[in-house]
Amino acid sequence: MKVQILVDNPNSWIVEYAEELNKKINENLGKSTLIFRHEEVISGDVLCLLSCEKIFKDLELNKYNLVVHESNLPQGKGWSPLTWQILEGKNNIPITLFEAEKNVDSGVIYAQNTIQLKGHELLPEIKHRQGLETINLILDFLKKYPNIKGEPQKGESTFYPKRTSVDSKLDANKTIAEQFNLLRVCDNERYPAYFEKDGVEYLIKIERR
Repeated sequence: MKVQILVDNPNSWIVEYAEELNKKINENLGKSTLIFRHEEVISGDVLCLLSCEKIFKDLELNKYNLVVHESNLPQGKGWSPLTWQILEGKNNIPITLFEAEKNVDSGVIYAQNTIQLKGHELLPEIKHRQGLETINLILDFLKKYPNIKGEPQKGESTFYPKRTSVDSKLDANKTIAEQFNLLRVCDNERYPAYFEKDGVEYLIKIERR
């Protein structure tokens, strides 16, 4: 079994989990290669598209093109579904393994699990849970290969928009408790929380003591 793992941003948080996945596959399941450019993908059995920022178009090269998305598809298609659901107050977040198609987030579903949070986790721990569940879903798929059957998505589609730095803005007139979920999903380095007072912006970084 020839497996390729594509992460098209070498600085992505998921790289360390892609490396761990690549290691586990090579040790136990087949030949795996971790790559960082779309042009490097070749013909094979399974391509894993992890946190790719651009749409991969050459889907015919591999028999399976796997994507992991943190929502109960077809609900929650689009960007940053895990973050949006935490902001909605959810602690049990579905995570879905499905087939990549030309229509984004529309392919058949192979497996689904749940990321279980308690409500106090900050972004690094949230991402850690996400990374571990991503590895587990893909390894389970590969262990069943080639006896794989997908199920079509059912129900009404909903979409989350792309998050920007503006989405990390706090309301200076609200309490910390009211905005804690926003604080815990902010990235201290890339998209830190901030608020504005009297025309001046102030950054806020959050860490567990």
